[in-house]
Amino acid sequence: MATNRKRRAKKCPDCNGTGETAETVRVGSVRKSRETTDQQAALCLTCFGTGDAPTD
Repeated sequence: MATNRKRRAKKCPDCNGTGETAETVRVGSVRKSRETTDQQAALCLTCFGTGDAPTD
């Protein structure tokens, strides 16, 4: 009897399979906001942090 192997899910194209993306930090009020050179990690909204590509 042959065993079926589960296929590995494809990596998410937005986060490359890590589940996180880097976002630029903005400072200041909404009217005068400016971007800094700092970045912070954020949850990938395409795969919701799983790292797997969406099937749809």
